Amino acid sequence: MTLSKVKGRSFTEREGQSLILPTALPSLMVGNRPPSEYLEPVALAPHLGARPLVFLVQCPHCSKPFSAPVTLPCGNTICRSCLPDPQPRANISYPNTPDRQLGIACPFSTCNAEHATGECSVDVTLAKLMEWIRSNVEQARLVENTPLCVEIIPPWDESLPFEEKEKAQGKGLQRVLHGGKLASTFALAEAGELHYNADVIYHSATGEEFENLDTQLFETLGKVAHKELDCQVCYNILLDPTTTACGHTFCRRCLVRVMDHSNLCPVCRGGLHIPTSLHNQPSNARLLSLLDGLCPDLIAARASAASVEERPGVDVLSTPLFVCTLSLPTMPTFLHVFEPRYRLMMRRCMEGDGKFGMIMYNKASSPQGDLGATQFMEYGTLLEILSFEPLPDGRSFVETRGVSRFRVREHDMLDGYHVGRVERVEDVSLAEEERLEAEERTNATYLRDLNPQGPLDPETALNILSTQDLLSRCLRFIERMEARSAQWLSRRIVQVYGGPPNDPALFPYWFACVLPIAEEEKYLLLSTTRVRERLKMVNRWIVRIEEQRWPSGSACRIL
Repeated sequence: MTLSKVKGRSFTEREGQSLILPTALPSLMVGNRPPSEYLEPVALAPHLGARPLVFLVQCPHCSKPFSAPVTLPCGNTICRSCLPDPQPRANISYPNTPDRQLGIACPFSTCNAEHATGECSVDVTLAKLMEWIRSNVEQARLVENTPLCVEIIPPWDESLPFEEKEKAQGKGLQRVLHGGKLASTFALAEAGELHYNADVIYHSATGEEFENLDTQLFETLGKVAHKELDCQVCYNILLDPTTTACGHTFCRRCLVRVMDHSNLCPVCRGGLHIPTSLHNQPSNARLLSLLDGLCPDLIAARASAASVEERPGVDVLSTPLFVCTLSLPTMPTFLHVFEPRYRLMMRRCMEGDGKFGMIMYNKASSPQGDLGATQFMEYGTLLEILSFEPLPDGRSFVETRGVSRFRVREHDMLDGYHVGRVERVEDVSLAEEERLEAEERTNATYLRDLNPQGPLDPETALNILSTQDLLSRCLRFIERMEARSAQWLSRRIVQVYGGPPNDPALFPYWFACVLPIAEEEKYLLLSTTRVRERLKMVNRWIVRIEEQRWPSGSACRIL
């Protein structure tokens, strides 16, 4: 007897029969197994892997092979026609685009989140793979005189008494089909007779089990997977497949590299509203398991090669750090470089990728996280050199623009200037931003309704506003200041930084650049990972300015 196992189900081969023995199954709203638990990467055997392989391509809701599969942001996959009806989303205003005004309650109990309809596109890669699987299975079923009796064992119903469970298990449907175990099992699922959680027993009708047919079909499907499951960035077989909201799938590390330069999908140029590092972004569970099941050797070799490529070099303190002033993402910073150590640093940057980190002096010598009381602040902005104008005496004028925020994790000195190992600081995902806005506004509305006649405390007053309302308050303040001819909104300032952006994600950075307040106040924007929180921070500045209660020591000279 031989034994193989896919997490959640095991199956044996004995006396001409294959029997899948159900093990304990976790609950699932539309089935009985969450993909995060049952789709464990396991290499499948051609003959023994018939039921497990078909299981991987079945929709957990309708039990049929996927048709127009949609891989949700949580990594689970379901047929498009099986998705719940979309409903209007409440208390969400950012970004408030048409594709995010409606939401779908995730049908998987391991998620239970609300997904915007714009994040529920057809999984292009899996849809193409399903077309090829159907085509090859149909060809296999055309082989005549290969009868195989397939008995379907109904799902184990925990709600029934044990005796009733055993009776139900003994009332299996039987079919005589052709083409081998794999083709026959797929045909049962296609006909809607094989429940997602049902098991099967195969009986040989002639004493022959036609293993060669299963082996041939399995090898064909492996070749199809190798052909169709390629990353459109590196053109290698997908490694840790990650699917975007637009339905395109890439290797995780390839997508990370793409998003270092652009937040657009490499295939359709659609916007990618996810953290650049893909932190907490689930993998495509179905494709991951299919790849490991159909071509495990290729995946193992690919993973090994990738591991070697990603192995860090000897010098991991690779980011030059300019300890000088505050810089902010997307905003310009103009530098006059005259110190010899920074002249050297700039020359090396120009010879390299043209980027370096800008960090503020730690004037108060306050502890900076794990770094302790360092000379500089732990959060900074990665700058990209736009223009470099050297002067005859060795000085230079440098124009840069902020690329991203970072946090210094380790640091050292190199030829007089600081270098460090930094980690990127990213905003939470758009879905998380929306969830937190809805939660804040709901809680604030509840507090207001408890005492409708009483005054609201400042924080509740801010929380009750939508993200768009917070931005509108800022823009109206700018209009009032322009009407008063505020010096910090002079034509020269606007020429340098442009006019106020209408994007809630960008406005706080612009406002902090033009507003003459202490840099220590502006610095707090660097560590904040929510658009809405930055807007609330800016609104607090405005309230304090208008009330003329700015704390002592501030550089504010507006009113």
